[in-house]
Amino acid sequence: MSRAALLVLADGRFPAGGHAHSGGAEAAVRAGRITDAASLEAFCRGRLYTSGVVAACVAAAAALGVDPGELDRAADARTPSPALRVTARRLGRQLMRAARSTWPSAELDALAALFPKGAHQPVVLGLAARAAGLGALDAAHCSLYEGVSGPATAVVRLLGLDPFDATAVLARLSAEMDRVAQEAMETGERVVTDGVDVLPARSAPLLEIGAEAHAAWAVRLFAS
Repeated sequence: MSRAALLVLADGRFPAGGHAHSGGAEAAVRAGRITDAASLEAFCRGRLYTSGVVAACVAAAAALGVDPGELDRAADARTPSPALRVTARRLGRQLMRAARSTWPSAELDALAALFPKGAHQPVVLGLAARAAGLGALDAAHCSLYEGVSGPATAVVRLLGLDPFDATAVLARLSAEMDRVAQEAMETGERVVTDGVDVLPARSAPLLEIGAEAHAAWAVRLFAS
């Protein structure tokens, strides 16, 4: 198992399209829910334990070889917001392009053929990790880190927040990310034996509502 491959996949410079998305932070900033480093940390922690853990469990299960079609349907059912479903598929399509170029894989090719307009991003992430020789825990870590680092980076641009403060938020969340990643890996292992119904369905209503409002804005800095 290559530690370097994990770094490549988790690197914000990997051309997977995440830089264009704020993970809900842009809507939260406008609504006044993120104003400084402390409120950014609260926002990221909320994502971590709701949509973040769901995505990480899907990614872990995909890395373990669970049927990606079933996982995609499960991810769709756990994403009530149409705007977030569109975003997840756009990010999945972009990640697919990057992953197939970096780690050619028959499984990635088959997924691309099954979902020509894009599968949910965590499904693609799990298969990309699998193609890179990584395991379920690695896939979960990548998913969780992306889920909180995206908003942190976005808030630096949206509020002019000190990058050192934003990075400190991520560092303070690191132990919690480790625990959630372990939980996601264990859930992924249960999916292998018990099916996709054991995936969590934790909701984040403000993220869903914010995504729908954000999609209707005439002017915005980020795509989501």
